[in-house]
Amino acid sequence: MRAFVKMREELTTNQKIIQRLAEIEKTLLVHDIALSDLFQKLRPLLSPPKEKPKQKIGFKPNANI
Repeated sequence: MRAFVKMREELTTNQKIIQRLAEIEKTLLVHDIALSDLFQKLRPLLSPPKEKPKQKIGFKPNANI
């Protein structure tokens, strides 16, 4: 009789653990999606900016004269 009671307790404990693991997995999936979205938004900001052509400093002769 004690063996069956112990088995029942173990099964309910395992069920609780399995249920908790499922909840954690669901939470992790939500966080993974949020992090993936965040990284995709940050990726363009991490790349170096495109350099604009710089104007040369100094005298420029007028070609129209």
